[in-house]
Amino acid sequence: MLDSLTFLFEKIFLLTNFNVFNLISTDGEKCPNHCDGSSFKRGDLLEVPRTLFIHFGIYLGDNKVAHLMPDIMPVLTTDKCQIQKVVTNKRLLLGVLSKIASIRVDTVEDFAYGSKVIVNQMDIISKKQPFPNEDVALRAEKLVGATPYSLLWNNCEHFVTYCRYGTPVSYQTDKFCEALKMIIRDQRSVLLTALIGMISILYAGLAPSTALLTILIPFTLWMAG
Repeated sequence: MLDSLTFLFEKIFLLTNFNVFNLISTDGEKCPNHCDGSSFKRGDLLEVPRTLFIHFGIYLGDNKVAHLMPDIMPVLTTDKCQIQKVVTNKRLLLGVLSKIASIRVDTVEDFAYGSKVIVNQMDIISKKQPFPNEDVALRAEKLVGATPYSLLWNNCEHFVTYCRYGTPVSYQTDKFCEALKMIIRDQRSVLLTALIGMISILYAGLAPSTALLTILIPFTLWMAG
């Protein structure tokens, strides 16, 4: 079941990684896969494409990055060695579903998770002036520890924008929500949902729950559009 959920999330976010989320770093400074952080300045806002999303962190110097990560492991064990290991996609997905996360400090290599690190250029599109880099790093260090997680209201991008600009925002979440709105507004989505509902009735029979979903979901999409 967990493997299926992970696969589904990967496919959903694959499209967003191409065109939706990755709109604010096209001119960023990239770092090789095995970089040691020597090209970064303390307080830099870093990003890296992970399997499911674009991930953000604040560079603290000395090859360390502070970043917010959903993770189920702190619920399963108090062994700090186990918790401090690199968060796998399965641990991350369970953390998202359970809304459990922490702001942790990892090496640049662990933060990169095998991908290239980019110095994010969010300053270009942000309406707020960034704090001095040292202040950004200090704000990140003060927040290290357990924190609730919300995909829409408290994710890794909210953390870094709060540290750098004083206001937590998530541009990638906004873009994702806009993409969902476009799908809902497209009347073809209503027809497709209705067709799937009719097929499910043919296969599952005219059960009250099946019929209700077949009517309610297309109607809701039609009203929203």
